Amino acid sequence: MSAEYIALIMGGLLVLGLFMGHPLAFVLGGVAVIGAFIAGKPMVLGIVINRIYGDVLDNYTLIAIPLFILMARFLSDSEVTDKMFEALRHLMANVRGGLALAVVFLSMLLAATTGIIGASITVTGMMALRPMLSYGYSPKLTTGVIAASGCLGILIPPSIMLILMASYSPLSIGELFAGALIPGILLGFFYAAWVVFVAWRDPESAPSVQPEEKISRAELTKMLLVEAIPPILLIIGILGSMLVGIATATEASAIGCLLSFIFVVIRGKFSWKMFFSALYETGRTSAMILYIVVGATAFTGVFNITGGLGAVQDLMRSLDMAPWLLILVMLAIVFILGCFLDWTGIVLLSFPILLPLISEMGISLLWFVVLVAVILQTSFLTPPFGYALFYLRAITPTSVPTTEIVKGVIPFIFLVVFMCILIAIFPGLITWLPETLYGT
Repeated sequence: MSAEYIALIMGGLLVLGLFMGHPLAFVLGGVAVIGAFIAGKPMVLGIVINRIYGDVLDNYTLIAIPLFILMARFLSDSEVTDKMFEALRHLMANVRGGLALAVVFLSMLLAATTGIIGASITVTGMMALRPMLSYGYSPKLTTGVIAASGCLGILIPPSIMLILMASYSPLSIGELFAGALIPGILLGFFYAAWVVFVAWRDPESAPSVQPEEKISRAELTKMLLVEAIPPILLIIGILGSMLVGIATATEASAIGCLLSFIFVVIRGKFSWKMFFSALYETGRTSAMILYIVVGATAFTGVFNITGGLGAVQDLMRSLDMAPWLLILVMLAIVFILGCFLDWTGIVLLSFPILLPLISEMGISLLWFVVLVAVILQTSFLTPPFGYALFYLRAITPTSVPTTEIVKGVIPFIFLVVFMCILIAIFPGLITWLPETLYGT
């Protein structure tokens, strides 16, 4: 059977399995086994098993994933995030739309502790959603800003997605962290600018905090120093140690995990029930990610050995497009895949196909990978399978219809696309910091 037919059959089975509602990890692994037998090459499964062991189970870098997840859980259990939100809320009490701005800036801080979007959206949603609605914020702005800001965790370092991208590309984690830092922070400020614009255009949709709820400057200063500054310094220390090369991602994640546990103890929130619950949730989330990695490794391994990978690359080469137009097609494919898959599946399925083509064109891999990381923000926001929409729907009052949630995220999707255009025009937004730190 020709490689083209193998590619069509495996791609069709993958789509079929996903639309039947089966878990992505098992669809990928199952299609890999079926594809090997259809191609008449069942012996490739032995090669794939060795590849899984070498690329996944023996990959030291991936240890950072469960450690960063555990660090985020400890910070959440210490109630640091609640206190930080309160401090930010009072800090912006005199600003119209201050609650929405507090959500954006809190989400940017949370993004520097976890890449688990469900956790970020749930935490900020539980703290801010009902207060914002009760103050008179429009449901569209409320749900949109919480959903979009919560997704910054897969872009702003230390991001689990960037760690996985580094594992499946020639780039180091430090390079990717440095490259994604400026676009991630800039995108957060774009979200804040949108809130300011909406508050200016329609003041009733983003009111300011009531005067009786404001606190004195002395109380605000104390709250910032005691509640907000220490965790911010922790985040800066962990991220800074990785960027300047003092510690690897794995070492920094272990230090961050220990320090966040100390936060739990100091704040008197430690209990054995909490501790074992944190370990269980960390194991559960890590296993979910790594199962997908194993399944995707099996799929791409069989797809490559049976010729499907080369067939798809040859098809894209035959398009005979200008490099910028081919990159636009690639990003469009990633965007469309984001409507149906989460970032893990997209990265693991697309990188083996796209990165060799990017290298052939002589384009910076760092620039392209970060560009993909930015566009993957939309994978959580675009229907029909936008996970951020489902997370938010679960905690939003029934009085707010799902259509309002979808309408709320649309402006933020356009902001993500605008950010991609901006870094395409000004690639230095990605490459300047890595070149400054590493000379690459």
